[in-house]
Amino acid sequence: MKLLVTGAAGMLGHDVMLAAGNAGHDVVGYGRAELDVTDPAALARKLDLERPDIVINCAAWTDVDGAEEAEEAAFAINGKGAGNVAAAASEVEARVVHVSTDYVFDGSKGAPYVESDQPAPLSAYARTKLAGEEAVAAANKRHFIVRSAGLYGIAGRNFVDTMLRLSEDQNEVTVVRDQVGSPTYTWHLAYGIVRLIDGMEYGIHHMAAAGQCSWYEFAREIFEQARVECRVLSITSEEFGAAAPRPAFSALVSQREHAIVLPSWQDGLAGYLAQRKAQEGTE
Repeated sequence: MKLLVTGAAGMLGHDVMLAAGNAGHDVVGYGRAELDVTDPAALARKLDLERPDIVINCAAWTDVDGAEEAEEAAFAINGKGAGNVAAAASEVEARVVHVSTDYVFDGSKGAPYVESDQPAPLSAYARTKLAGEEAVAAANKRHFIVRSAGLYGIAGRNFVDTMLRLSEDQNEVTVVRDQVGSPTYTWHLAYGIVRLIDGMEYGIHHMAAAGQCSWYEFAREIFEQARVECRVLSITSEEFGAAAPRPAFSALVSQREHAIVLPSWQDGLAGYLAQRKAQEGTE
């Protein structure tokens, strides 16, 4: 199949390009500078030229706190932009994959969320991502909406990278203990997405690392696996005072009969650290 990836220069887009190519697909990818999802005419021209079978939309506004002061700009990419991609794909009879987030939930369930649970976004970012889900579903009947969580990968700044960089200059870090989720390695997610598109089970799919942990627990595991001496102190979300509210518990699982189950968050971390070390060895 021929795949076109938007947001290909980003952390997930980079890994989707590699995973799809490794699976034998014909893949083309465009970063924001080459293809702006907020420009419907540009999308229409590019897709008409490329004629892909599937469009995987990895373009996203990812600054959760920044969206609180710039919701309109975030909506242009995450909401309306997602709909633009889905509509352009529909025009060339292509399927579309849209990547969404666990943050569409408010965290009050107290158990992992499944696909049929009702979203209730707390933040501007989350509202724009839910708007994107709705726009994609309305614009293209042949859609896959993939909700994932806490993404980190080799091709971009992320929580793991931040923790390791902080440990180079200080012997302790402070991390929130009351936000629990399923932090996911983008390499694992990319392969999950490539497996998903071989099927025809349209709709919403939860696809995040197996298991759950708080950011505090994740930070401790990072330093343990990386064999770095750095003390992790815990703090509440209220004490931390981030601009955007986050769900207290947003772990994801799938209720689908043929769900694609990713490796555990601990295995994902191990894979990321090994890839990071290999990359550093080549520089």
